[in-house]
Amino acid sequence: MKTLLLELFTWWNGQTMGTRFFTWRKGEFVGEDEFGNKYYRERGGKKRWVIYNGLAEASAIPPGWHGWMHHRVDTPPTEESYHAKSWQKPHHPNLTGTPAAYRPRGSILTPEKRPEVTGDYQAWTPGS
Repeated sequence: MKTLLLELFTWWNGQTMGTRFFTWRKGEFVGEDEFGNKYYRERGGKKRWVIYNGLAEASAIPPGWHGWMHHRVDTPPTEESYHAKSWQKPHHPNLTGTPAAYRPRGSILTPEKRPEVTGDYQAWTPGS
């Protein structure tokens, strides 16, 4: 029941009912990546899409699949022996909004005290 409600009312949890129906009706399964994301293409068409395993996060698509999804290459990684280039980095999740997010020195969200103002600048005032 929970899965059905998620598919009806959210788009960020995998797929919606509309995506499920479209995939069933017109989709052709192409492959799956190491994160469990499933890739499809339209039979006889040009559309390509991914159904995420969990939350929809576009940065979770590996480099080989990214090229295929954006029509940069015609052959999906499952149909060739794709190897990531040395400059293509592995996925790191977007931690924004989580306790593990980057917080620079002086941020109000860090436990450390903000550095004291040193007076090494003069504030701008209108008309100066």
